[in-house]
Amino acid sequence: MIWIGLLLVTAAVSASAPADTVPRPISLEEALALAQRNAPAVIQAEGQKRTSDAGVRAAYAAFLPSLSVSAGASRQIPTRAGQTRVENGQVLTLSPEPWSFSAGLGASVDLFTGGGRFFDLRQARVQAAGAAANLVIQRFSTTLAVKQQFFGVLAARESEAAARAQLDQAAQQLKTSILRLKQRVVTRSDSLRSEIQVHNARLAVLQARTALDVADASLTRAVGAPYLVTAAADESLDRPGLPLDDETLRRLALDGPAVQSASSSLQEAQAALRGAWTSYLPTVTASYSRSGNGTGADFTLSTQDYSYSGSLRLSLSLPIFQRLQRVQQVTQAQVALQNAEAALRDARLAALQGLTQSLGSFHAAEERVATQTATLGAAEEDLREQQEKYQIGAATLLDVLTSQTTLDQARHDLIQARYDQRVARAQLEALVARSL
Repeated sequence: MIWIGLLLVTAAVSASAPADTVPRPISLEEALALAQRNAPAVIQAEGQKRTSDAGVRAAYAAFLPSLSVSAGASRQIPTRAGQTRVENGQVLTLSPEPWSFSAGLGASVDLFTGGGRFFDLRQARVQAAGAAANLVIQRFSTTLAVKQQFFGVLAARESEAAARAQLDQAAQQLKTSILRLKQRVVTRSDSLRSEIQVHNARLAVLQARTALDVADASLTRAVGAPYLVTAAADESLDRPGLPLDDETLRRLALDGPAVQSASSSLQEAQAALRGAWTSYLPTVTASYSRSGNGTGADFTLSTQDYSYSGSLRLSLSLPIFQRLQRVQQVTQAQVALQNAEAALRDARLAALQGLTQSLGSFHAAEERVATQTATLGAAEEDLREQQEKYQIGAATLLDVLTSQTTLDQARHDLIQARYDQRVARAQLEALVARSL
């Protein structure tokens, strides 16, 4: 019979997969922890922060003097005393001591560079702050992406459950239609329409299963796991309302990671402009060097017979004309500053825009969840009544199928509303950089 074949197909669809392809359930906290370790964007942001921190240390070290040491030894060939050789057309008598040695120590420090080192230090510290803000942005962006994939898996699983419920109801309706056809109280068209509904429900199950597999693969990629994962059920995700009022969320959004990153870029551009102006100031440098030289008959590390000399040097340099290069540097810094100011202004407006949109989406989705929950209950009751009426001949199959379609749509709308509410909350959390 048709319904027996249907049960066999359903069993085949729900057959267990090979063990190596069965996804491992993980909680949302586990998914986020994996993503924070494995996400390429987070890894790159962490590397940028380490690089910026190294730049700050190098900027501090620029205030220290540079030191250098040197040492050398050479041996003349041949080495017999009194022998001669010709070099550049001249006859030279070789020294009785074939080895010659040298050693030196040097140090230099920039006493004044027009304040450039101070501005370089400030710029390096601002860059480090910007890298830290960017790391926060990437962490919350990754968190948002993972949550969307996690919620997508939950929605796909709910859709599969709804499709299987639709298949069960369609199979039951087919059995009822066949039974009433045998009783000759309905026409053949009722069983045919019921059979079509069964085929549609089977297709819906297959599509929902495929969507769930794709969602699992997307979540696995998002968290960077070496094995297939899936989202574990979590009833705490659908907590009602928001713990903060709209005004508090607005203040947090205006101080969110995106705004802080734009603010750091502005401070960096300001420091770069001040640094560009220092190229018009003189540079004062002090240096000291001491060196020693000696000779010997044998190779030795002793410096007792060295003759030493030293020098202390103070120099001042003031570029007069550099073919307008300094003008170009200042102009570029001014343009960068204007761009940073515009970017900060836009970041603040974008934060307010995103807050307004996400708040509206959250409240609308919250209301839709309540509405669709009531709609689903009403649709289930209506289908039950229509099925009972059909069994006693008080309703047509068209009435039953209409109620079934309404119920299927109510299930789909409720799943979508839950997904939209969860995503809207995650978007708000990414915007204000805190859990809600």
